Amino acid sequence: MSLSLIGIIFVQGYWITSSVETKREQFSFNARQALSAVVDKIENRELEDYYYPVQNMVDSIGVPDDLTFDEYFYLNEDLVNNELILYTSGILQEDFKITAPGFIGEKGDSIAFKRYANRKSTQIIRKNNVEGGEETTSNRIQEFSRLIDYEKFRFSDIVSEIATKIPIHKRLTAEEIERLLTIELAERNLETDFDFGVYSNDLLTKVRSENFKFRKSAPGYSEPIFLYNQDLSDYSLYVQFPGEKKFVISSILGMAGLSIIFTLIIVIAYSSALHQLNKQRQISQIKTDFINNMTHEFKTPIATINLALDALKNSKISTNPEKVSYYQGLIREENKRMHGQVENVLRISKLEKNELDIQKERLDMHELVEDASNHVLLIVEDRGGYIDLHLDAERTPVLANESHFTNVLVNIMDNAVKYTPEDRAPEVDVYTENTKDSIIIKIQDKGDGMTKAVQKKVFDKFYREHTGDIHNVKGHGLGLAYAKRIVDDHQGEISVESEKGMGSTFIIKIPLISY
Repeated sequence: MSLSLIGIIFVQGYWITSSVETKREQFSFNARQALSAVVDKIENRELEDYYYPVQNMVDSIGVPDDLTFDEYFYLNEDLVNNELILYTSGILQEDFKITAPGFIGEKGDSIAFKRYANRKSTQIIRKNNVEGGEETTSNRIQEFSRLIDYEKFRFSDIVSEIATKIPIHKRLTAEEIERLLTIELAERNLETDFDFGVYSNDLLTKVRSENFKFRKSAPGYSEPIFLYNQDLSDYSLYVQFPGEKKFVISSILGMAGLSIIFTLIIVIAYSSALHQLNKQRQISQIKTDFINNMTHEFKTPIATINLALDALKNSKISTNPEKVSYYQGLIREENKRMHGQVENVLRISKLEKNELDIQKERLDMHELVEDASNHVLLIVEDRGGYIDLHLDAERTPVLANESHFTNVLVNIMDNAVKYTPEDRAPEVDVYTENTKDSIIIKIQDKGDGMTKAVQKKVFDKFYREHTGDIHNVKGHGLGLAYAKRIVDDHQGEISVESEKGMGSTFIIKIPLISY
């Protein structure tokens, strides 16, 4: 699972990286296409600025200085339909020498303009068999067209020669470049900021955008301008995109974001699965410890009962009423002890299933504390210790169940005695105080205490601090779990403050009821 998850993360990372690179290449391709289209439109605009005035002038002259007509034909015979098809195509070239203001040709002030026209014809000759011989019919279709694009192409050499003598800022403007770039980029969905400048032999000219400044960090693209039919040009249009990185990332942000979210979901699910597996392992270990501990706890009373029963079978003891009564009492006490342990397990099970019926009534918290302390007082005094009550709370009425809440207090006080080393006398102090709407009970001892790690788990069911295989403290890890469930049912809070070797303080906070 770990290897698969790591693989998924690396694949997603590779996919995102590849997507960014692909988008960057696509951006670069579209930017170059847009720049090339802008250059073509600028060149075409300049060409037409010269071409159409000359064309109008030539059309008004009418008679050319020279005329050439080249014609080509192709013959095809259709045997199925008994037809002979003749295709012809001819190009008419009319040469004009004109004089126009602002035009300077190679010889004087006249320029040579060539006008081209195309004539296409298709002649179908059909042979029909008739009575007494053969009849021939002919059908001819002709088309005439002006070759304007070809005229422009041939005229571009003249324009190139004339325009090179004109300053660049008179041939095009920054506004024209910006307008064309905006249109071409928008058509290719590249709506991002750009700066541009026209260079002449690597020197920046006046034709540039307002905030143009060459940046090595910003990707730039260059395209020769006013190249026409030549191999080299003195000018180039340079465009840079400061926001290319942001544009590329934003274009994949949606899919990349979803990919990251789904990957995080997988990571979270995987982490949760590991956590659950670890938790189940801990629960399994806790339950194993519980069963072992329960077996140990039941082993002593069962052995005692068996010995007592064997003793009662003895004729010398069975005839002695005093001995019989002693062993019967022993059996009853051990049976009561096992019954109490079973009841603890059943009680916590019922609490978890909300099957335990807890009836609450108005009670005095100080009376509950005093009653609970009396339950453990004899055990404490037997070990030479004490329980001191510091009942300082002025408001004490609570809504509680007398039996269950007394058990909570008894469990905590009993733990204070159990976890005090045998060589020391138990010292237990119980404090009460009021907050705004609650009463707080603090049960403080000077026993073994517990670490921070133990404090986090001390209220978990079946949890007991590991002390190896030595069962020096009896119990099943249910007392504090039971206490927390009861306190929670009373809309209260229970917590512990402790330090290893310095004792523990259990704090219970229960809401008060009005008088």
